[in-house]
Amino acid sequence: MHLADHQLSLYRATDSLPTKELAGVRIPDTPLVTKALEFARQHSTDYTYNHIVRSVLFGFIISDKLPQTKERDREAHAVAAILHDLGFPIGHPPHSEVLSNDKRFEVDGANAAREFLKREADPQQWDKHRLQLVWDSIALHTIGTVVFHKEPECQACSYGIWADFQGPDRVPGGVLTWDEYNRVVKEFPRLGLMRGLKENMLHLCKTKPDTTYDNTVGEWGDQYLQGEGYSREGKLTQNLLETCDLDEKEAK
Repeated sequence: MHLADHQLSLYRATDSLPTKELAGVRIPDTPLVTKALEFARQHSTDYTYNHIVRSVLFGFIISDKLPQTKERDREAHAVAAILHDLGFPIGHPPHSEVLSNDKRFEVDGANAAREFLKREADPQQWDKHRLQLVWDSIALHTIGTVVFHKEPECQACSYGIWADFQGPDRVPGGVLTWDEYNRVVKEFPRLGLMRGLKENMLHLCKTKPDTTYDNTVGEWGDQYLQGEGYSREGKLTQNLLETCDLDEKEAK
C-alpha cells in the first residue's frame, strides 16, 4: 500500500474512533488517549496539566475548521498534544526517567512520548510513520516557522498549543471564538501558566544551559539571568559558523 493510501485509510479509521466531550469539544476517547492523560498527569504540575488539556481542546476546535488540517490522524494529534510538555522539568519526581541532562526539553518530551507509545500502543496500529508524527509534533512545537509547514497532525498539535499562549484574537482566520475559549478555560483554568512557564524556562537555563543557547529558551536566560552567570555570548550558531576556516584550507 502506498503511503498516501495508507494515510487515507488511517484518516477514515480515526474519524470513526469513539469520542467524548470535554468543555463542549469532542475528542478521541480511546484506551491509549486515557493512558496518555494519566501519564501526563503523573509528570505535570496542575498548571501544566491544564495547559495540556486546553491545548488538546483548542487544537481540535481550530483544526476541525481549517481545510488543511481537517483530515488528519485524530488519535495521533490527541496523543501528541497530551504529551507535548513531558520535557517541562518542574513537576517531575527526583531522578525522573523522562528528563535528560543533555537534550532540549522538546526532545525529552518527544523521546518520552515515543517510548510511551512503544510500551502502551498496539504495534499493529502504530507503525513507524505514526510514531514519527507524534515525535515531530512534540519536538518541533516551539518552532513556528517549521511546524506549521509540516503534516496536518503536527500543525494541529501546535495550533492548539500556540492558541493557549496567544488567545483567540491571534488565531489565524478567527476560527477560535472567545465563547469557545472561555468555555474551555472555565473548565480547565489557567492557574498561573505564564508564571509557571517562566519558572520552567529559567530552570532549564540554570540546570542544562547548553540545551538553551540556540533556541527560545535562551531568550528567557538573556532577559532574567544575565547577572547570574548565564550568557549566550559566543555560543550562538552564528558564532560557531564564523569560526569555520575551511575556505582557507586546500583539499589534500
